[in-house]
Amino acid sequence: VSIMTSKGPHPLLVKYLAQLAHHPLRTKAITTGTLCFLQEVLGSNLSGAPVNVAKDASPLVRVLGQARIDAKAVKMAIYGFLVSAPLSHVLIGLLQKAFTGQTSTRARIAQILASNLLISPIQTTSFLASMAVINGATSFDEIIKTVKAGFFSVIRISWVVSPLSMTIAQRFIPVELWVPFFTAVQFVLGTYFNIRVKQLRLAALKKEQKKKDQER
Repeated sequence: VSIMTSKGPHPLLVKYLAQLAHHPLRTKAITTGTLCFLQEVLGSNLSGAPVNVAKDASPLVRVLGQARIDAKAVKMAIYGFLVSAPLSHVLIGLLQKAFTGQTSTRARIAQILASNLLISPIQTTSFLASMAVINGATSFDEIIKTVKAGFFSVIRISWVVSPLSMTIAQRFIPVELWVPFFTAVQFVLGTYFNIRVKQLRLAALKKEQKKKDQER
């Protein structure tokens, strides 16, 4: 559905922006939670991940399993609702507040640097720590190891995508549309990485299984 019509912005976009203006945190939390849920479901479906459903499972569980709607998808929704959205709301709000009314090239560069050097590391650490918990980490040491192992891989990509998306936003996107724009960018990027991680994991499992079969 196009966000623009011959008469202006699409009515759904207008309603969404109105909710965003009146209830910013709630709207962002619901949006991010929903998109995180969809990321996990899409990632499982598009990566070709096998369906794991017990033989004695109920029909409802079987249907959910076929659609790849599982506990992890629910946990991802909770992460988006309770962690990602509130954190992003605070950090992006502070960034916008710090550079309100500043449109010079110097200010734009400073905004990009602040986003890369301050906001991205915090969001990356939060994301990796949350993923560690979702994937079964039960101790602080396990969480720290996960963050250390993935931090620079994730932050490097963020340092490429963040300046590009920020530059596009500064040049072409009205400030009131920044939240939907950055949310869309994060959703596409997050879905892509979700698919890639699952594909790599499946490839590693197949390789390990093949090695075991050869040793027999």
